[in-house]
Amino acid sequence: MSSPVPAEIHAPQPEQDDPMLGSAREEDEGDAEVEGEGDVIMPGNVTDDSSEEGEDDEEEARRIREGFIVDEDEDEEEEEEDDEEERRKRRKRRKKHHRRREEEDEGLEDEDLELLEENTGGSFKKKSRLTRLRRGRDSESPAASSSRRKAVVESSDDDLDNEDSLPQVQDIQRIWDDDRRGDDDDDDGDMDMDDFIEYDEEDEVGGAMDEEAREERRREKKQEQERRKKARGARPELAGIDAIAWDEIHDVFGDGHEYDWALEGEDEIHYDEDNLKPEMRYQDVFEPSEIKKRLLTEDDDLIRARDIPERMQLATSSLSPSSTLSLHTQLTEQDLGGAAMWVTVRLSQRKNREFFTPGGTNQHLKGALVMAVTFALRSLFVEEFEVPYIWTHKRDYIRSFDVSDIRSRQELLNLGDLWRIYTLGQKYRSMIERRAAMNTLYGRLTVKDTYFEEEVLPQVDSVELVADCTEWLSMKYKDQRSAEADFQFHDDVESEAIKKRKMPSRVSAYELLKKSVVSKLAEGFGIQPHEVVLNSMSETRVHFVDDQELNPIVYAEQFCDIDPSKAQPPEELLRRARMIYSTELGKDPLLRNQIRKLFRDEARITVEPTERGVTKIDNHHHYFSFKYLSKKPIKAMLDSPQFLNILVAESEHLVTISIDLPSDVKASFERRLNDAFASDSFSDAARAWNEERSRIVHDVLEQHLIPAGVKWTREYIREEVEDYLAAQVGSHLRKVSEAPTSRVDVAPFCTGDMVPGETASVLAVSWGKGDPHVDAITLVYVDEEGRMREHTKIDNLYDPEMQDEFFDLIRRRKPTVIVVGGFTVATFKLSQLIKQRIGNSGPQPEVEGSWGSSAPSNRETFDIPVTYVHDDVARIYQHSKRANDEFSGALSPTAKYCVGLARYMQSPLNEYAALGPDITAIAFEDDEQHLVSKPIVCLLPVLTAIVQVPKEKLLAAFERTLVDVVNKVGVDINRAVADPYYQHLLPFGGNLVNRDQFIKGGLLTTKIFLNAASFLRISQDPDNKPSKSRHDDDMAPDPLDDTRIHPEDYELARKMATDALELDEEDVHDEHPSHVVSLIMQDKDNDKKLQELNLDEFAISLYEANGDQKRHTLNLIRDELVKPYAELRDKFRLPTVWDVVTMLSGETQKTLRVGHVISVVAVRTKSSLITVRLDSGIEGYIPPESVNNVGDHVAKGQTIPCVIKNLKLNIDEDQFTVELSSLPKDMASGDADFRRVHGDICWDQLRFQKDAELLARKKRAEVDKTRRVIKHPNFHNFNTAQAETYLEKQQRGDVVIRPSSKGINHLAVTWKVDDKLYQHIDVTEPNADPSGQTTGHLIVDSTHSYADLDELIVNHIQAMARRCEELMAHEKFKHGPEDELRLCHHSLPRHLHESQNVANAVAGGKTPFHGGRTPARPQAGGATPGRMSVRQVGRTPNPYSGATPYNGPAPQNPFGAAPPGSFNVPPPQTPYGYQTPSHRPPNFPPPPTNIPPGMNPARAALLQQNTGPSGWTQGSGWR
Repeated sequence: MSSPVPAEIHAPQPEQDDPMLGSAREEDEGDAEVEGEGDVIMPGNVTDDSSEEGEDDEEEARRIREGFIVDEDEDEEEEEEDDEEERRKRRKRRKKHHRRREEEDEGLEDEDLELLEENTGGSFKKKSRLTRLRRGRDSESPAASSSRRKAVVESSDDDLDNEDSLPQVQDIQRIWDDDRRGDDDDDDGDMDMDDFIEYDEEDEVGGAMDEEAREERRREKKQEQERRKKARGARPELAGIDAIAWDEIHDVFGDGHEYDWALEGEDEIHYDEDNLKPEMRYQDVFEPSEIKKRLLTEDDDLIRARDIPERMQLATSSLSPSSTLSLHTQLTEQDLGGAAMWVTVRLSQRKNREFFTPGGTNQHLKGALVMAVTFALRSLFVEEFEVPYIWTHKRDYIRSFDVSDIRSRQELLNLGDLWRIYTLGQKYRSMIERRAAMNTLYGRLTVKDTYFEEEVLPQVDSVELVADCTEWLSMKYKDQRSAEADFQFHDDVESEAIKKRKMPSRVSAYELLKKSVVSKLAEGFGIQPHEVVLNSMSETRVHFVDDQELNPIVYAEQFCDIDPSKAQPPEELLRRARMIYSTELGKDPLLRNQIRKLFRDEARITVEPTERGVTKIDNHHHYFSFKYLSKKPIKAMLDSPQFLNILVAESEHLVTISIDLPSDVKASFERRLNDAFASDSFSDAARAWNEERSRIVHDVLEQHLIPAGVKWTREYIREEVEDYLAAQVGSHLRKVSEAPTSRVDVAPFCTGDMVPGETASVLAVSWGKGDPHVDAITLVYVDEEGRMREHTKIDNLYDPEMQDEFFDLIRRRKPTVIVVGGFTVATFKLSQLIKQRIGNSGPQPEVEGSWGSSAPSNRETFDIPVTYVHDDVARIYQHSKRANDEFSGALSPTAKYCVGLARYMQSPLNEYAALGPDITAIAFEDDEQHLVSKPIVCLLPVLTAIVQVPKEKLLAAFERTLVDVVNKVGVDINRAVADPYYQHLLPFGGNLVNRDQFIKGGLLTTKIFLNAASFLRISQDPDNKPSKSRHDDDMAPDPLDDTRIHPEDYELARKMATDALELDEEDVHDEHPSHVVSLIMQDKDNDKKLQELNLDEFAISLYEANGDQKRHTLNLIRDELVKPYAELRDKFRLPTVWDVVTMLSGETQKTLRVGHVISVVAVRTKSSLITVRLDSGIEGYIPPESVNNVGDHVAKGQTIPCVIKNLKLNIDEDQFTVELSSLPKDMASGDADFRRVHGDICWDQLRFQKDAELLARKKRAEVDKTRRVIKHPNFHNFNTAQAETYLEKQQRGDVVIRPSSKGINHLAVTWKVDDKLYQHIDVTEPNADPSGQTTGHLIVDSTHSYADLDELIVNHIQAMARRCEELMAHEKFKHGPEDELRLCHHSLPRHLHESQNVANAVAGGKTPFHGGRTPARPQAGGATPGRMSVRQVGRTPNPYSGATPYNGPAPQNPFGAAPPGSFNVPPPQTPYGYQTPSHRPPNFPPPPTNIPPGMNPARAALLQQNTGPSGWTQGSGWR
């Protein structure tokens, strides 16, 4: 029943500001029954009424309350006309303030709620009724119980809110307003009323409430009122309206319930804004980096919550700073069978060869191998045990265990195989998850594909095949996928409201043709694509071709469009049909799987250099080894870093990689496909269709299978090589068969008088870079626990004060060993000086240098070893954040470096474990990393390849190495809790992760405890013996906790100890269970007693009783009972001499080897002995007999090229010197053979020679292009042919000076001897001008030298030209070829020598006047230096004294005047020749007079010039 109460409240009259005020006016009019109903109740009145109340009477209170409500109903009937409107408003208010009312109702008891609902006829949540109830109490003063009254008052506080502060107007903004509003005055009134009610309650109960209770009640009510006031202030638009306004609004906008959900959420937001604040979390306070650092992320919480080892929950290495959780599902027992077979065949090639090939050495154990792999997979992925636990405690299950012959136990799986199984198991798990997703996709297609279900699914065994199947299904059933309703999540509906731009759809040509009529034509090939695949895979044909009777062209014409404008020729239709068929056949997953196997077994790799690579990769480049790699099998590249280097070179655009199959393998595969596709019919139509099918097979290979195989092969080789290199760098830290040295699996350094396992105290000394003016000597002392105790600096070890400080430190600290380190070769001197000072290196010699004077002879001696140590970890540590956090600014970088050296001496394992992700910064050298297990021809830079290995793989390899070694050594849990430095081993110890909950609280879950128990060492006090009371077993220390024995084998250990001591169970019944263990450990003859036990029979009995295989476990227990946690690692390995040299200088055996030519700097010269220094700082010397020049002529600081003759290494005396030689004969052979990179055995020699010739040709062309330019009138930038062409029209004797192809210090001079006859002279300029514009001293034929070019032209070229003119002017000289001279038989003998000279000159013989041989080119092309060519004759003036001879048609050729004495001695000729033209006008002298009869005018002029003006004499002529 609806009450009329809300009508008065929610629909007040316009003149009323508050319902209470309206009631007051009614009281003034004389309405006695409702007197004070709307009055403001004053505290005085309340007090008076309260004083008149009697005993607590429930019945009376109920009667008064009922009467009051009746009065309220009568008032509302008079004031309101429409109850339906008010009920609607009440519903709206209930929905708007639902949450607030729920909180208010919590204060009411069940009896009060039922009473209010019964009396009001409505919900008790309606605050108007409660307001009326409070008013009624003013006149009636019901004797209600204090508890009920208290509930009523608390529930009706909101009803006292007035609305004086809100304007009473009829507007739309007051739609949701009610009358529960008030101002501060009303609030004060409420407070007064609260005071009254509390006083009333206190009075009624007879003072049961004390002062504190009353104060608390007032405080709560005040807070409640403030909360309501804020709630009202948050929505100032809420104001009441009358019924008329409500009707108008309702007609226009409706009741508004369709938006209740939005308004309710908005109200809750405003309501909770100040009252329901979210709980503060640490994610809101700390940075994400800090949260991740403290392992408080959500992933960390999930890891802690799951009882799974952390490493098995991570998808990457725990060393990685970005490690993520693995979301894979665990394997089940049903998956183990398939997983075991899948993993076994991929374990290693050696395993397949020994266990699964006919004639293998272990073929009889292949079943045992599969069982061992199955056990390992079950332990790893079902029971979730880690590799160290299996290797240590379950090794018998991965060995051949035969009860009949238990002594012959053969190891089936080693530690590396277990890690390999773990990796393969993860891949198999990923594969079956993808296969499950593929099956889900197939199920959603709602199709039935027999081929897919019966043939494809059983063979899906790889991720690639899963991807092929998914692609094949998507292609074949794309229409079904489009029609299928995609799965939607709960938030997909919201995403639909967001308008997104429609992306263009990709429709392939195959999809378009598949929907056309061409798809029907493709069916005419008579066999389905998957049937062709099945035929090719089976030995016999399974499916046959349905032949067509028509020819392919005729058959295709049936599918042509009837519209001639749209019709395609039948050939085009056949091509499209072939494309459809080849696409479907090429996408077949089984066929693609076959091509992958073919590429894996038979693929070849060929590398070709690009145009840039041809020039950049020379014989000394580290890429030269594979520059011309040709058809190398990929199997030969899986165990070397060569392919990664090829990929790097390809990324640098230096080479291109091509992967293909041998022609015979490819032809065989194509032939097999053709046979599976072809028809057996012999008709013409069948043959035509077979040709079309053959085209399809060719398209399938070239467009689908071969590209897919090439792409897969690249990734396959890359993955295999990356895994191989990661495993090799891991083995670099751990001692394995391929690595002769170990860096991690070694014990701490200890001297001869120390017990193995003890830790030495170390004094680390370093001189930094060794500069005596800048760097001081740093000394750092580290105690046995790895804590830095003292550090100091001294300037040198010569001053007495410095020596006393050094000796005082040694006396006080008494270090076990002194380790020396540094960054330069000056460390050699420091180590030598320390040895001399402490007195363990014999007599002290005088040391030269800037160290000062020698030390006094009466020094104190110490028996402390001085040594070097590997410093790669220390170099990383000195600049690491860990060092800064540990020492902050207290230590210098050199001091931190010394701390790293000292700690490495104490525990290499701890230092490597503390590196974290920085462990990948460790350098690997080619000669010592052993990354190539077998020798290869090419010398590859392994560092370049390692950089290409993903960091996650390297971190995983390092982590596995550290895990193996840490679990081999064990972790002292008590020390780890207290020592932050030692805690670095915890993440690798049995998977006890470094979390405070596990360490401090001891919260180890079951599986983590089983994995970590035997590797967490709890050291026992030797004086603390187990208690004899068995009631103290849990609290008493157990000596077995200090052993490698697993808790699950404690009973076996106690049984063995009891049998070894020959005790009965009754003898130790009242003792601690491990009391016998303490006895056997303290027994001096424990080894002998334990060796007498027959462990074989014990193991057999355990196997027969429980099926446990414990033979190896029994051996482990025996060893631990004899010596708990014995040191199983090798002794500490000091660096070799080459390690020290590389550490201090950077030189290696490759860079410093006998025969290398290097440049050195002279330091000093003494007695013809030259002391030099290499670029790396190593000192050397050149003995007097190996010096090219006299030693006194070598200046200090001069650079000298030398060859290494000998290396003198003595690490004990700290000496490393190099003997050199600067003799030309020693350096003549050079070091090209040493430095040259050799090519691979698969080398393309023809391509190499072709590119070498092309490169040489380009180099010559480049040299010609960049020739020097000289400021001289006869200089021209010509080559040989251009110079001869230019001189062809010039006169004899003209010269061209041009650049030489021999270099910047050479010039070529070409001059014209005669028609088609030129000489090219090679001129050497020893001190050539770098700018090339001027010339200096010139040398011709190493015997004639000239000051400049002008002197060369005048005294050499012109002199030769004059001699030639004299020869040609001789009376016996005849022009013309030799054949013409033979016509004159009588003159042949006389002119034979002359004709031979000319003929030889033309044919390439000797030049006139015993010149050098200059073979000429009879063709028109020119000549090279030292050769001659014959061309047509021209005339050019000669700028130098006189004219050049001209061989015209007449024998009269004038000669210019020559300097006197020029022809006294014929100038020597050179075997080379070059020449320049002239640009000066001709200067012909007048013809001579008084010429004797029959004499040539030119000869007469020459003779007249030689004889002078005296005229002709009888003795004049040729001499």
